Amino acid sequence: MCEIESWSFQTKLLHNSQKIDHPTGAVSVPIQHASTFHQYDIDSFGKYDYSRSLNPTREALETVIADMEEGTRGFAFSSGMAAISTAFLLLSKGDHVVITEDVYGGTYRFVTEVLSRYGINHTFVDMTDLDKVKEAIRPNTKVFYVETPSNPLLKVTDIKAISSIAKAHGALTFVDNTFLTPALQKPLTLGADIVLHSATKFLSGHSDVVAGLTVVKDPVLADRIGFLQNSFGAVLGVQDAWLVLRGIKTLHVRLAQSIQSAKQIAQALKENPAIKNVYYPGLEDHPHYVLQGRQAKDAGAVLSFELENERILRDFVSKVKIPVFAVSLGAVESILSYPAKMSHAAMPLHEREKRGISNSLLRLSVGLENSEDLLRDFKTALSASRFEEKVFQRGE
Repeated sequence: MCEIESWSFQTKLLHNSQKIDHPTGAVSVPIQHASTFHQYDIDSFGKYDYSRSLNPTREALETVIADMEEGTRGFAFSSGMAAISTAFLLLSKGDHVVITEDVYGGTYRFVTEVLSRYGINHTFVDMTDLDKVKEAIRPNTKVFYVETPSNPLLKVTDIKAISSIAKAHGALTFVDNTFLTPALQKPLTLGADIVLHSATKFLSGHSDVVAGLTVVKDPVLADRIGFLQNSFGAVLGVQDAWLVLRGIKTLHVRLAQSIQSAKQIAQALKENPAIKNVYYPGLEDHPHYVLQGRQAKDAGAVLSFELENERILRDFVSKVKIPVFAVSLGAVESILSYPAKMSHAAMPLHEREKRGISNSLLRLSVGLENSEDLLRDFKTALSASRFEEKVFQRGE
């Protein structure tokens, strides 16, 4: 075993094949802005010819994410949805997809309104129920699409079990690993074929870049994704690739702090009478707590919670001070989101309600603030919101 293979994931985030630029010794990957590259031979082109096909800066990021996920090749895209959409281009007319029920709204929109126009069918299913997954299979099922933990209800799907079902049927397993990242969960080692990331989130971690990443284990499948990346052309720009590389260096310490705070907040919300439900697989009473501990190192830094009604939710959002109220997640600042009108706005009301995504549900991505400050802020806002609701109900 070579020395680097024995190093921890934390150390490898900093000390990997991209730790220095060998021609100069620089400890930061150079940003190569060139769109085209001179060729010295008419019959034999060099490694780089046009930056859509390959660029040194983007390649550095693709190499790092492939190593992190223990895959064969990585691919960097202009957004998480560009990565997801390109992976779905592996499908053909007449194919069928089995997909996680409470999937990200952008993925829902692409599957229902884009793929369907090209004759690719789908079935949404609660993937925590393996019997229901098996019932959803058709002879033309080609992909099982998994989000775990799911967005926004934090359901946990057994990646190894789904991958086994898919392989028995001759289908592929896609796993969106955005919430946990390879620091906590490695789907390829559990049998998945393709791992997808919105690198906008935890991997970059600073709300300053939009990016998507894909990692593949099988070299033949990787060649197919590489062909689609070059053909479709939604590649990541070099400046954004550099920002993601920089963000990855601090991934371990950012997640450690955020997870610690998320566990405290989830427990405190669970004990608060203003909260109906808390969804977080790090709580021992979560129905998938044991599974989460078996296939991942921890539960992540995202949780969702449901208030008594929409009126209290609106009042709470107006009173809470620390989190930004915005779309996205996985940043250094805590982000409070309203799935019904943000991440899942593309999902019709009846579909949201069927999945349990109510108008009184909030999603919280816990950042790096002091946990006691966050807890105090939430407690104060919840207390004030409930008091005003009682006044409203009495008609005072």
